[in-house]
Amino acid sequence: MPLLELIIFAALAAIVLYQLYSVLGRRVGRQPEDKPAGEGQPSPVRPVERVLEAPEEAEGVALSGLAAVRARDPSFDLSHFLHGAKSAYQMIVNAFAAGERDTLRNLLSDEVYSAFESAISAREAEGRTETVEFLHPPRADMEKAEVDGDAARVTVRFLAELRSRTKDERGEAVDDRRTAELWTFERNLKSKDPNWTLVHVDAAEA
Repeated sequence: MPLLELIIFAALAAIVLYQLYSVLGRRVGRQPEDKPAGEGQPSPVRPVERVLEAPEEAEGVALSGLAAVRARDPSFDLSHFLHGAKSAYQMIVNAFAAGERDTLRNLLSDEVYSAFESAISAREAEGRTETVEFLHPPRADMEKAEVDGDAARVTVRFLAELRSRTKDERGEAVDDRRTAELWTFERNLKSKDPNWTLVHVDAAEA
């Protein structure tokens, strides 16, 4: 009966080997032959990745102030803007004192120009002339920035020390004073014109 015993032992061995394989042959963890995500099949996009892929959706909710301006106009540079704003401030103050309407018309919004022009006309009607001298270069600091639709607005706080000379029929008066004002400049973000326009003037605390 050796042949029968051999067959029985072989069957038992096969059963034992099958049970061992069913336990030890299971895969646990990542195997060396596993491909990393992205090789062979696309990996799912996580919510953070969706935000990065569509920043324009996040901008309308999360971005404000200077970040909102830069999001719409990546070329915007604050130091360059403040340098230009300071030059515009000096030009406008001098043009107002000298009654140079053409210069003001190119730098001011209709509303601001109307107010400036009325003051110039009143001064002329009284027979007064005025000149202005900056005793020190004015200081310009950004107060706030915002985007409203296609309009970017930046408000700048100006501190300046001025000497004004006013002449009329009674003679000349000299006045040294320190001024603090908030000037708001605006630009259409869809326009190719890089220039900003003065749209509002407010007094500020020195």
